[in-house]
Amino acid sequence: MMAERRLLVLFGSQTGTAQDTAERIGREAKRRHLRCRVEALDSCDVANLIHEPLVVFVCATTGQGDPPDNMKMFWRFLFRKNLPAGSLCQLDYAVLGLGDSSYPKFNFVAKKLHKRLLQLGGNPLLPVALGDDQHDLGPDAVVDPWLVALWDKILALYPLPPGLEIIGLDVRLPPTYTLHYLPEDSPHPDSDLLQPTVPRAAPCELHPFAARMVSNQRVTAQSHFQDVRLIEFDIAGSGITFSAGDVVMIQPQNCPEDVQQFCQLLRLEPHRHFVLEPTEPGTPLPPLLPQPCTIQYLVTHYLDISCVPRRSFFELLASFSTNELEREKLQEFSSAQGQEELFSYCNRPRRTTLEAMWDFPHTTCAIPADYLLDLIPRIRPRAFSIASSMLAHPERMQILVAVVRYKTRLSKPRRGLCSTWLASLNPEQGDIRVPLWVKKGGMKFPADPATPMIMIGPGTGVAPFRAAIQERVAQGRRGNFLFFGCRYKSKDFYCQMEWEELVTKDFLTLFTAFSRDQEEKVYVQHRIQENGRLVWELLSSGNAHVYLAGNAKEMPAAVAEALRSVLQLEGGLSPSEAQEYLTALERSQRFQSETWS
Repeated sequence: MMAERRLLVLFGSQTGTAQDTAERIGREAKRRHLRCRVEALDSCDVANLIHEPLVVFVCATTGQGDPPDNMKMFWRFLFRKNLPAGSLCQLDYAVLGLGDSSYPKFNFVAKKLHKRLLQLGGNPLLPVALGDDQHDLGPDAVVDPWLVALWDKILALYPLPPGLEIIGLDVRLPPTYTLHYLPEDSPHPDSDLLQPTVPRAAPCELHPFAARMVSNQRVTAQSHFQDVRLIEFDIAGSGITFSAGDVVMIQPQNCPEDVQQFCQLLRLEPHRHFVLEPTEPGTPLPPLLPQPCTIQYLVTHYLDISCVPRRSFFELLASFSTNELEREKLQEFSSAQGQEELFSYCNRPRRTTLEAMWDFPHTTCAIPADYLLDLIPRIRPRAFSIASSMLAHPERMQILVAVVRYKTRLSKPRRGLCSTWLASLNPEQGDIRVPLWVKKGGMKFPADPATPMIMIGPGTGVAPFRAAIQERVAQGRRGNFLFFGCRYKSKDFYCQMEWEELVTKDFLTLFTAFSRDQEEKVYVQHRIQENGRLVWELLSSGNAHVYLAGNAKEMPAAVAEALRSVLQLEGGLSPSEAQEYLTALERSQRFQSETWS
């Protein structure tokens, strides 16, 4: 009796790269006639792992060595002390990690997962693969050869049934869904309106709350190069609760011009209604898409046409191409050898999917609508630190949004999808609704309000501290020390009046660093050193907690260096003792940071 040839591919993905790679493995499995399911780790029933013969795990590492959000439950389950040592002895597995070697905890999740599966009796087919974003060819430099070795191993265990051969790359696999247009005159429920429904439970990704935007105020001077907004939402009746340090997830949408261009390029009729049908029974329908749905809704709310396309996009696109020149270029972009070319075409200039489609017009107009959901990933929600406290503003929520806009060698400036969309909304022109929900944040503020807090938040990094300070002031707590940095006192000193009022009322001690207001540049780390005596006293005798938030480029390292020098100068510690002191603060959660790139 031949063993059943089935494979389960499970991913933990934060930005979509691990999901994209997992789907690639799924396609390669189909070409080898294996029955294959691809799922997020938290959507599968972990208890069933004991019945799975063959599993490939694809995991990214986020933040300070943390698992991505869609594998957190799995992670907790897997590390339970009471799991018996041999519980996974039936399992053949392989772990593929995706990480970035510029972070200290490079591929921490994949390494730890591999080790744990081994402890539980699993049988690894290959050593763990450690894909690296820093490599010239990106993670594929590791992934490509590893997959070749993996298929060799799998086909040795599960040979192809007699008479079957591997389906070649020249054969296009069927789409995941078929798209059936409805007759023009059939009646449709009005599916395009985001209904501000009364939520059943707390809003979540699958059931966001349509919050009304109350105000959208620019907090930088008009003459300043950067547009930063303080945006307020009304969350009355939503069931949403949050505390300082929490994060709001916002589901953005594409701008009307891009949607129109996309529909023109692909010759799609925006107002046609369709229903989706899975090609293989048992495949779930994409969440968040109403059935029936219009093309306009699909492109506006679901397809991420402004993201930088991945290699898999060009691979599938090549299969539609009838134009010799375009097909050759697309095939090069999808080959292992063409990854450097692809990087300088796509990633370096941050070219969008829509722009790439413009460059391949003959191919683009030949894309069958059935393949749209395989070709283009869904729009991912964006996370923002909540910048207000429910104690100070019940039923309201505020965020501080820097509108992302920068130049590359492409003539059109690059724009952030979510920040540009939010900035374009004008609540004075009607009822503006934004789909959102709340997640626990990474930062935990002290339970004992008597604990002093040193907060270091340059730029929009100050957002979670505004929430924390509002919360503590509402409880009548002093002992709030804020180090804030920006470029000019007159142009981008966010919430200046609010901070100054709290200083006069003795609720806040404020240290500011305006980097461009004088000849030499002054940053938050310089202010920390200048106030070293106070910082040391707060740490050594005040049991203070230190928090850091902001841009992840050079700032976190510079701040850590400033803290070490304070520990040496004011605390009399040796360099190694200062480092040990800082590490101990991190371990006991008295030093926490949240940074983003």
